[in-house]
Amino acid sequence: MKAENTQGVHRVMHEIKRRRLDVLRVVDLTPRMRRITLGGPELAGFLSLGSDDHIKLMFPRTPEEQAALETMVLGAPGADGVKPAMRDYTPRRIDLAGGELDIDFVLHGDGPASTWAEQCKPGQHLYIGGPRSSMIVPDIFDSYLLIGDETAIPAIARRLEELPAGRTALVVVEIENAEEKQAFQSAASVEVIWVKRHTGDLESVVTDLELPKGELYAWIATEAALSRRVRKVLLQARGLNEGQVKAAGYWRLDENDEG
Repeated sequence: MKAENTQGVHRVMHEIKRRRLDVLRVVDLTPRMRRITLGGPELAGFLSLGSDDHIKLMFPRTPEEQAALETMVLGAPGADGVKPAMRDYTPRRIDLAGGELDIDFVLHGDGPASTWAEQCKPGQHLYIGGPRSSMIVPDIFDSYLLIGDETAIPAIARRLEELPAGRTALVVVEIENAEEKQAFQSAASVEVIWVKRHTGDLESVVTDLELPKGELYAWIATEAALSRRVRKVLLQARGLNEGQVKAAGYWRLDENDEG
């Protein structure tokens, strides 16, 4: 591992490794969220240090793509030609002692990841790669503002589980409907605001928030254009500085093949 910065929030780089894992369990958390538990000998040594880490999930759809997957070297320069479809997902839970890795999928009916998750059964397998790096957010803040949609729930849940007592977290999550609410576990003091898509406006909700007190760290992950707008609200309307805000686009509205 190589750390780019050892002061405050910093990134740690990892060696990229491809792993072939077995599907152990499939559990529906909500009508649109499915948890798939993976395991197998190749999970040994898996490392994910950041709550919002991303790993590549690989979905070969032809014999040629399957053959390419067996031999491809992740991260190699000039790796052109046939490749399987790849999508980024957050490792929701890692239990190396128990040999398990949980990945939570939003079932939206489109794309290779959602399509695979909808038909997934124990005994199947999945190739993963990474994570390439981890963003380390040390426990140096008094409070946290975590904003996202369903795709961000795994990262939000991981972050809340890592927070110690004495911290405050305000969570704002855009969901399809009330059935998509999930319970979060944390030693910190947590308030959750659920914003129903089509009837609520995430950007307006953030504009009107009463922000937590103390030194604040804000994290945003939703549709790319919306993430940019929410980040702008926090910087320009709410007075946060750029060092306090991290925003990511987890998907794009103009892409039909989202996941």
